[in-house]
Amino acid sequence: MSRPRILLTHTPDMRANYYGERAVAGLAALGDVVFHEGASPLDSSGIAKLASGCHLIVTDRNTDARADLFARIPDTVAVLRCAVDIRTIDVAAASCAGVLITQASPGFVASVAEMAFGQMIDLARDITRSTLAYRAGETPQPRKGVQLSGATIGLLGYGAIARHVATLAHAFGMTVIANDPFVTTAEAHVRLTTFDEVVATSDFLLPLAVATAATENMIDASVLARMKPTAFLINLSRGNLVDEAALAHALDGRWIAGAAMDVGRAADQMPSPALAARADVIATPHTAGLTPQAIEFQALETVAQAAEILDGRIPKGAVNAAAAFRMRLERS
Repeated sequence: MSRPRILLTHTPDMRANYYGERAVAGLAALGDVVFHEGASPLDSSGIAKLASGCHLIVTDRNTDARADLFARIPDTVAVLRCAVDIRTIDVAAASCAGVLITQASPGFVASVAEMAFGQMIDLARDITRSTLAYRAGETPQPRKGVQLSGATIGLLGYGAIARHVATLAHAFGMTVIANDPFVTTAEAHVRLTTFDEVVATSDFLLPLAVATAATENMIDASVLARMKPTAFLINLSRGNLVDEAALAHALDGRWIAGAAMDVGRAADQMPSPALAARADVIATPHTAGLTPQAIEFQALETVAQAAEILDGRIPKGAVNAAAAFRMRLERS
């Protein structure tokens, strides 16, 4: 029996930074791996061409799987997303075509939570501003900082990342408040309260909700106007959560003290350059989850999913198992 073919859609850079050698070797142990060697993400035509004869397709977060793709990949039984976010995969169209879709679980929780504190401390203690002044041959003007111990951190959304942030914040001696319409209980060191109270009383406000139509621009002008003028906004979730024009206006008007972001509305969810360039903003290029531990977790998870599928089993992370009739036909 011939070995199965597996398409890995990651560009060479994405393959190195977001998949890794161990995961590539894991896929190669399961079948013949087809690599995408171009510098840009594949479109439907590019995927269909490379996926000819491929049993599985492992996709990066930048590669779309739109409705027109699935009829063009008759040999493929499953598309595996090496990320939690599957919004750019047309799951309904995949289901109609009988193609299984899987997603990875969030193995980046600790990494992203740690970045939150790096950004908070930078904002609170003027680290970047002072460093840039010294590098420019200037002596920075000392400014009074904000101590995390005793400050209030507000979490909008109380999922895995927020819970880890809450644990670290408690260790720092912070008061932790949170709002999540889908959560009714929390740890003893976290007080669940209203959205309005979180916004109005936090010294550090972190929107950590999932990006959906309901959370689009959840941080808008009205929310920013209700924040304390001494408060900081930190976004490590998705750029979709923040109205960027409203944020720029709030910073211009000094409605808030500053902002930090690892995500935004630029390509690949990176911070928008106009906001990232501001002196009152700390920005990183969507690297909160870019640590070896976080990268390998999701990449190796897709290897495990691939192994399960090739053995004829529905893996953990499947989102449309009932519709995956290509797998059933193959087993019959």
